[in-house]
Amino acid sequence: MNAPGYPAVLSDGDITLRPYERGDAKAWSTVRIFNEQWLRPWEVTPHGSWATSNSIAAYRLVRRSFKAAARSGESMPFVITYQGRLVGHIGLGNIVRRAFSSAYCGYWIDSRVAGRGIMPTALALVIDHALHAGRLHRVEVNIRPENKASRRVVEKLGLREEGYHPHYMYIDGAWRDHIGYAVTWEDIATEGGMLARWRRLRAS
Repeated sequence: MNAPGYPAVLSDGDITLRPYERGDAKAWSTVRIFNEQWLRPWEVTPHGSWATSNSIAAYRLVRRSFKAAARSGESMPFVITYQGRLVGHIGLGNIVRRAFSSAYCGYWIDSRVAGRGIMPTALALVIDHALHAGRLHRVEVNIRPENKASRRVVEKLGLREEGYHPHYMYIDGAWRDHIGYAVTWEDIATEGGMLARWRRLRAS
């Protein structure tokens, strides 16, 4: 059974988040391969070459894995599109219910559209969805200290820095430290949600 609130389509202006589709294979592979130097330092070490791990054939395995995790209620994976073009990914994973009611969020974006506010908007949409339709209480994002671009995303939205996690995850061939950021429902309840907060910050 899928997690509450999933599948879903979330949007704000030119930015849309939606579940993965079979027809996304070529666009996903093309974007991933083009962005190897941009993405590789921050991602789980692939099996084999980057091109093989991000081929059209690999997409079919990735999509199958996403679908299985979504059906089990452990994940909410979304494609990010900008003006109708696939430009990235954002997803909730490791969803835990009951007393914890929390999930981790991970994301990536095509370098050619970075810096346009797409990723903060996507993260704001996912957080609002998770804390309302998704019936979660907390969303956590863990980022390598060196990943300044990704850290700017969470810092723009005002997520709380909660701790430093040494040797947290095996990334790019080694166990890497991460900084943990998080947001709970109480943090944004009086602001009308994270997207409302982000719109006010952009306007200020």
